[in-house]
Amino acid sequence: MVWNSGKLVVIFLFAAASVGLAQVNRYIVFFKDKAGTTFTVNKPLDFLSQRAVDRRIRQAISVSEMDLPVNPNYVKGVRDLGINTFFTTKWMNGVLVQCDASSIPAIENLSFVDRVEFVAPYERLLVEGRKHVDLKTKELKTASSTKAQLQMIGLDEMHAAGYEGDNILIGIFDGGFLGVNTAPPFQHIFDENRINLSASKDFVTNSKNVFQYDEHGTEVFSVIAAYQDGFYSGGSYDADYQLFVTEDVGSEYRIEEYNWLFAAERADSAGVDVVNSSLGYYDFDYTSMDYEKGAMDGKTTIVSRAAQRLADKGVIVVCSAGNEGGISWQIITAPADAKDVLAIANVNSAGQRSGSSSIGPSADGRIKPDVAALGVNTSVIRPNGTLGTASGTSLAAPLITSLAAGVWQRYPNLTNIEVIEAIRKSASQANNPDKFLGYGIPNFKAVVNYVEDSHQENIFEIYPNPITKDTITIKPNDPGQVGSCKVEVLTAQGQTVYQADVNFSWLNRTYTSNVTGLPAGLYFMRILWGDRKFTFRMIKV
Repeated sequence: MVWNSGKLVVIFLFAAASVGLAQVNRYIVFFKDKAGTTFTVNKPLDFLSQRAVDRRIRQAISVSEMDLPVNPNYVKGVRDLGINTFFTTKWMNGVLVQCDASSIPAIENLSFVDRVEFVAPYERLLVEGRKHVDLKTKELKTASSTKAQLQMIGLDEMHAAGYEGDNILIGIFDGGFLGVNTAPPFQHIFDENRINLSASKDFVTNSKNVFQYDEHGTEVFSVIAAYQDGFYSGGSYDADYQLFVTEDVGSEYRIEEYNWLFAAERADSAGVDVVNSSLGYYDFDYTSMDYEKGAMDGKTTIVSRAAQRLADKGVIVVCSAGNEGGISWQIITAPADAKDVLAIANVNSAGQRSGSSSIGPSADGRIKPDVAALGVNTSVIRPNGTLGTASGTSLAAPLITSLAAGVWQRYPNLTNIEVIEAIRKSASQANNPDKFLGYGIPNFKAVVNYVEDSHQENIFEIYPNPITKDTITIKPNDPGQVGSCKVEVLTAQGQTVYQADVNFSWLNRTYTSNVTGLPAGLYFMRILWGDRKFTFRMIKV
């Protein structure tokens, strides 16, 4: 297994036939529509957590049809053929199945099925999530401290200022988290009930046990979350966490991108704020699945499309850029190529790029990677709880994830895109970004200075707030500049209860809305002006 290396392209059913009609394989069944679903965007709490709805409201992101679950009757129709069904994808409207190739024509003949795609050979998924056998660990070198990796990007100053990830929910997508539930440096997380085991999931074998398989995820997670006084300090060790196994360390097939997609949808629905993915894909065990370099455009691979959709839902996605800088591939891997994903390069303790760190730009010419952090001899915790070191962009990414969590803890009113832009635009070579380190090495203090020195325009004023009577008024500071906008009022559950298109001028400077019919409670007013969004918290008494 080479981390930050995967493989992909659309492959057709004949590829599955080549391994035998009687052999059980894995497929994605795509549906034609979501017709007949009982869910509606006006009742998002039926399929999203309150935390997920709150994240959307804060960032003025609408709940859309894409958020609606797949039609359960379609899944049942596939299952009624005697097919084992597993994880669904609402963003791409399909379900993962495990069956032999001879069953595919019957699935394709269902009226609501659009197509069936072969994604991996062999039977791997466990019915009812049976337990899987743990794998053995390997020895790592002993590291002395976390001082260098924290200081390089100002995480030590972030901690001193009191920002250690409190109330930020971080999701980790990786190949297993062996020993996390037993190693002492992770014990504080369990003692304080800050790991959501009900949301965490092993998508590789359909198991509930994420504390198995491989130590790579353990090491990555330790850089963020491990803490033992005087021994080790992760970057955002007071955050809350969800763990997802998406990478099958024994093989490389397209299924792993879909596992990433399943995890992204589950994490989004459960309200995650930041996702760390130290994984990358461009080639597979079947060469028919391999990608060309031109596919690294942020829009082609399944995993990059999933990462962008996760970012579109208001989540900060941090991904390792890849370790292909020293081989013929050279460039970033998916999903590091996605537009609103922070792709992380790898530097040594002197701030110099590691020769293995994948380079940019993206296939469509955007700056990639985005920023860099220490990824040479990064201090990690091994599955047995001892100190070790590891190298690669996989270890640089969780440091930037920690930075993003601390920044968002300090500035909770920023959107995910605003946090990403602050990290990019305040980094060491922001004025001259390149294809090696992108915008350079960021720093918490630099981000703070950037955010607090940026001009914060107060475009709109709303009053009175709290609403003591039956009206609320919107007033732009410069009605000539604003011209027109769209106004929406949402409940605390994300249901839209009022919409209006509003025009302003110096002659007609304010807009007053009658809210007589709204019961007392918490509401959010969302103002959409051009490509900008403003959200105001309102109380009606």
